[in-house]
Amino acid sequence: MTSLFQILMLILDIVWFIMIAHIIMSWLINFQVLNLRQPIVSQIWYGLNRLLEPIYGRIRSFLPDMGGLDLAPLVALIVIYALRIILVNNAAALY
Repeated sequence: MTSLFQILMLILDIVWFIMIAHIIMSWLINFQVLNLRQPIVSQIWYGLNRLLEPIYGRIRSFLPDMGGLDLAPLVALIVIYALRIILVNNAAALY
């Protein structure tokens, strides 16, 4: 069961890293540090969007409309962190 716990933690860490990369990249694109006309930037951006849109889409369906402010990534990060806390606190039950 230790390996199951470690696999779940690894998956949450990978999702956390991908979401942080997406958030930072969105800031860099909005502040025009990165340009979507560059092929590698656009491939990475659209790939990250395709990975994360199913997660963000479900969260956006129950969040109120905030105008131009998208809180779905913040809510997703909080959920990922809460899952990590739950797993760590209940790790003894997995042994």
